[in-house]
Amino acid sequence: MLYESLLLFGVLFIAGWLFSTLLQQRHALYLRHAQQVWLLFVLGAYFVWFWTHGGQTLAMKTWHIRLVGVDGKPVTVWRAILRYLLAWLWFLPGLAVAWALHAHTWTLVLIPVANMIAWALATYLDPQRQFLHDRFAGTRLVVSPPLVKPKKPASVAPQ
Repeated sequence: MLYESLLLFGVLFIAGWLFSTLLQQRHALYLRHAQQVWLLFVLGAYFVWFWTHGGQTLAMKTWHIRLVGVDGKPVTVWRAILRYLLAWLWFLPGLAVAWALHAHTWTLVLIPVANMIAWALATYLDPQRQFLHDRFAGTRLVVSPPLVKPKKPASVAPQ
């Protein structure tokens, strides 16, 4: 997730810059909710595109992880969208609880982090050790060995 977030920083920076420039946003609070929806859409487009075109984001290629359906086939667009929306359960419940409790300072950090830890530990409830959002979306992560190009045979010099 850390490596993916590093790559996404650039994607979101460009998307935010485009939004701000095209809509002439002169203040951070001006059109703030519209920009949040735009960035949510950009993130979704990024993940859905990569998951449906090869099953790997750039970070997943580095770590040799591929997303497939439970049947081992490539992920459909609708299944990728469902997985993207369900993956927000890593963050949203903790943020909602923090907001409802009017959390501030360290509790504003601890509650969402506790949510993330609980979500990660939930893999132990699954017999195949899959994340809950993968189980609900009908997807799974598999190890994808790197592609090795075959070596060309040495050419024989003419005699």
